[in-house]
Amino acid sequence: MSKKNYIFAVFILVSVFQMNAQTDSLKTDTPVQDEFTKLIEESNNYQGYKVVDYDKLIELRNTTRSYVTELKEEIIVQQNTVDQQNDEIEQLKTQLQSTQEDLKRVSEEKDALMFLGMPFSKGGYKAMMWGIVAVLVVILLILFFRYKSSHAATRDAKQKLKETEKEFDAYRTKALEKEQRLGRMLQDERNKSGGNS
Repeated sequence: MSKKNYIFAVFILVSVFQMNAQTDSLKTDTPVQDEFTKLIEESNNYQGYKVVDYDKLIELRNTTRSYVTELKEEIIVQQNTVDQQNDEIEQLKTQLQSTQEDLKRVSEEKDALMFLGMPFSKGGYKAMMWGIVAVLVVILLILFFRYKSSHAATRDAKQKLKETEKEFDAYRTKALEKEQRLGRMLQDERNKSGGNS
């Protein structure tokens, strides 16, 4: 590109920036914009064009390059900062998850009760205790009814034994009376036989 064409391209660029500069009367935000504004304000008019000092134009280009380089460096720094923050967030998430797991484990251990060397939750321990109590009550009721049944059977057996003893005594008395009667009859027969001889 020849020097003439280069200057013409710069003139067009300067014209665009001049329109932007006219819409904003305040000082611009970046050093490049400030340089453009200053270059336009200090340039001369020639047949409807702005004549720009070449050295200042080169200075503007260098300033623009420097500013773009600074922006790139700043973007890299910001990206590194974002990456570092993301790493820290991931570490915090991992620590939070680990802390939540530890808290859950501690809560479970706190709520657990040891019985016969085995851990039970409070609800499970209560249910087991009430189960044991219910089984013991059932066993006690079974033993009570068995004892009552056995006691009734023993009472009936004693009653029958008494009745049997009474019957036996009555039978023995009758047998004794019969024996005595037969003895007397035998004696009477003997006496009769002895008298006849």
